[in-house]
Amino acid sequence: MGKKSVVQQYPRITDEKDKFHGFFDDSRVTMHSKKIPIGDLKTIIQEAIRYAAGKSSRVILEIPDTCDLSETKNIYIREGRELFDYFVKYCGDPASTAHACLNRHFIDVGKEQFRNRTLQKQRMNSGWRYQYIAKRAAEESKRFLSISDIGSSEADFNATIKIIESKDPLNIYISVKNRTNTMGGQDWPKAIVALEEVAKNDKNRTGPYICVFGIAMEKGLRNIKHEKKTQVAYSSNTEIWMSDYFWPFFSNRSYEEIIRAVLDVLIDTDQKDDFEVDVPDELLESFGDSCRKAGLLDTKGFFNDPYRIASLFCGRKPEFVKGGS
Repeated sequence: MGKKSVVQQYPRITDEKDKFHGFFDDSRVTMHSKKIPIGDLKTIIQEAIRYAAGKSSRVILEIPDTCDLSETKNIYIREGRELFDYFVKYCGDPASTAHACLNRHFIDVGKEQFRNRTLQKQRMNSGWRYQYIAKRAAEESKRFLSISDIGSSEADFNATIKIIESKDPLNIYISVKNRTNTMGGQDWPKAIVALEEVAKNDKNRTGPYICVFGIAMEKGLRNIKHEKKTQVAYSSNTEIWMSDYFWPFFSNRSYEEIIRAVLDVLIDTDQKDDFEVDVPDELLESFGDSCRKAGLLDTKGFFNDPYRIASLFCGRKPEFVKGGS
């Protein structure tokens, strides 16, 4: 895990009988002094929807109006190759997926993968939406000394808040996730280290820091991730703030209030998160061509050797021999 981080001297709960002993003590920083009016909150949510749509269009294929037929076809061909890359990269279980593909035509598999990719895009859209809401709500709450973008893939924004009876502020580095299972168990240690590296290497920081993974849509309060065998925390400076703690801290609104406000906006604007996209034939043919070049199809376009598919999922050239070791 690399060099252990220095324990940060930010306010912590010292009562050993408290179940959150050692966690950040929010009673020793500036309290909320106002509640964001619901109308202002809904305006933030509308902005968040537009912001997220700009980063991750619900329609995966964005063909500029200026494209002619030739340029559009080239985009379809490129997207077909990228769909094949997605098929290989995001395979869940190589064995079961390879078996599920057996004797299926590449067009059917391609359409299925396209839908899966669309759903992943939709989840990303939702994540960006709640990141934006949290950041803007924190700004409007006037509780914090500053709120700023970090320009890092590890952290979504940074907040500084006054520590009562201290000249130094507390720096909070926040990464917003939809749910704790957004990342696999093996990914959490890496993400925790990466987020803390951002905090440690911030040359503009003065005062102690705390790293926070804010969970936007999963009930609960707070926890700290530990190594299973030793029960040692991956970082004593990193906390997981579940939705019942995360939203009140940054927005002075409860988790349910945030969700109800988002629902109100979606209903009022008739926004839909489910969508269907017709898969262009040229895209599917390009996907099939990539499958064919990888030696995965028979002459009629059907997946005919699950061992070759599994080999590809495992990061190797498709060289498995049926029944081989």
